[in-house]
Amino acid sequence: MELEEFKFLFTNSGKEGIELAGEFASDLVICDVLMCDMDGYEVLRLLLDNSKTYEIRFIFSTSHSEKVNKTKALELGADDYIIKPFELETLLEMSKSWIKSGSNRIKHLTT
Repeated sequence: MELEEFKFLFTNSGKEGIELAGEFASDLVICDVLMCDMDGYEVLRLLLDNSKTYEIRFIFSTSHSEKVNKTKALELGADDYIIKPFELETLLEMSKSWIKSGSNRIKHLTT
């Protein structure tokens, strides 16, 4: 992905990820569902409820393969859902597609 000139910011914390996404005007967040301080659903909800981050594209990267998990993620506003293990090329193409499409979110902010 670095060969495609993507720049990355990494964290293992949902709270830090939210802060980084807002601070650095991110184009895309790739987030696991399970994290130690909050789950990925909460991260997504907080990003969508913030006027600085609600347009950021969001992909869940998770080992949860049940259809109900994917349905829940997409209903909550995630743009995509990729199940581990996956080919990096698949994630790259998915990422490029969402970044290229830009944001088309129409949302009433609650904050």
